[in-house]
Amino acid sequence: MPDMLVKLYDLPDLAPALQRQKEQGIEIRRAIAPEKHVVVNWVRKTFGEGWASECEVAFSNHPVSCYIAVKEGNIIGFGCYDATYKDFFGPTGVEESWRGKGIGKAILLACLHAMANEGYGYAIIGGAGPVDFYSRCVGAVIIEGSVPGIYRGMLKL
Repeated sequence: MPDMLVKLYDLPDLAPALQRQKEQGIEIRRAIAPEKHVVVNWVRKTFGEGWASECEVAFSNHPVSCYIAVKEGNIIGFGCYDATYKDFFGPTGVEESWRGKGIGKAILLACLHAMANEGYGYAIIGGAGPVDFYSRCVGAVIIEGSVPGIYRGMLKL
């Protein structure tokens, strides 16, 4: 999967995406430190050890660089940035039963707007799986020659 590049100075407005989620009873917000064990365990259970490791690193940043989607006190999605490398968005995921409701887009926009507010001009989406999704949502473009990218030679169990 290739990496993609996003212009943070040309992002869609965040407010409509957050409002759409609010209307569905879903809150998109930055996670806080006391939630680390809950969020990381949910990511581990839902998406595996690798993403849990990256999510754990996001909690060591100040401010925490992990956003979550919460419905009735339960996590249903997450997104991180500045986890494996500075200026990288990801990992991110939405529980399968909640996909297709705009949650992933809202989390993506929340993270990218946070990155812009922290002074980044561009963001890299590392190992972008749904290329069409990122292109459509935020105008991301493929970075040629970026496979296998930062994950080259990564250790696996």
